[in-house]
Amino acid sequence: MSDQEVDRPAGEPGGEWSMPWPEGIEAESWSPERAALAMAFVAAIRKTGSLMHLMSQAAADKIGINATDLNCLNILSFSGQMTAGELARTTGLTTASITGVLDRLEQAGFVTRVRDAQDRRRVVIRLNTRKALGTVAPVFGPMMGAWRRVADTYSDDELRLIVGFYGQIEDVIRDHLARLRAQLPD
Repeated sequence: MSDQEVDRPAGEPGGEWSMPWPEGIEAESWSPERAALAMAFVAAIRKTGSLMHLMSQAAADKIGINATDLNCLNILSFSGQMTAGELARTTGLTTASITGVLDRLEQAGFVTRVRDAQDRRRVVIRLNTRKALGTVAPVFGPMMGAWRRVADTYSDDELRLIVGFYGQIEDVIRDHLARLRAQLPD
């Protein structure tokens, strides 16, 4: 494996990031510029993933919950409600782990458990939007505002391309997440 240096933004902690790149991974038809761009593409995705993980941990610390609980809140925020089983399947956590997450989130006032009116055996987890907006939104608001300002620099066509790209990346990650989960012992 060869290490190729990847530049980092000024002021980024942790020294230079270098990325191992397996020899021979480039397509034979790639020019040196294409190979460098492909490596920069992969490095950017990996760095973004790591930085988002670090951001989530710092945000969870600021909010006073753990990163897993914050991730569950984020997932729940897309629909506003889901069952504990749905949240367990989505996160890959066991139902016992989800019970602990929900106990902590309910105690902190972020969620409520409500019996389903049609099926009394079913419990729906509902996001307390007021609590989330008052506690979580201020932590992420400045970053989301910065993202909006970045989006403002792109045309509608460019944003469609970027949104399509993120959709493709999401599909790749979901496929590999399912593959990894399928390989775990029961």
